[in-house]
Amino acid sequence: MAKVQVQTRLNGEDTDFLCEPRQSLLEVLREDLGFTGTKEGCSNGNCGACSVLLDGVLVDSCLVLAVETAGKEVATIEGLATPGKLHPIQQKFLEHAALQCGICTPGFIMATKALLAKNPHPTEHEVRYWLAGNLCRCTGYDKIVRAVLDAASVMESA
Repeated sequence: MAKVQVQTRLNGEDTDFLCEPRQSLLEVLREDLGFTGTKEGCSNGNCGACSVLLDGVLVDSCLVLAVETAGKEVATIEGLATPGKLHPIQQKFLEHAALQCGICTPGFIMATKALLAKNPHPTEHEVRYWLAGNLCRCTGYDKIVRAVLDAASVMESA
């Protein structure tokens, strides 16, 4: 199958890549571009492990064709931290031990980023509702919710 050239912005950087029209964004991110922070869980949009932001909107990268990102902004977990410093969301997930095996963590963090961009002062109920599309089989959700609420308070005061 002929490959298509795609020009996009990936984590703030202009990026060009070649992909087959059938390839998912998840596949291209991990296998072709080396952004392995985005995890593959279910490959059918049910677990949220592959969540990224596409023009600021939370999407499951396993359900988006890579060619659909042409001319758009893609943000992955690798784009959050700055050299030597974690993003406040990442820091709070670490402090609250809101991770174990790590498969779901990048998706939860990207979902949290999208939530806090839309609603910087969420209630616990709103956090739980927003994160309902992300599944964790290790931690339970209480530590994750506490990390999100703490990150919201820290980001508000920054």
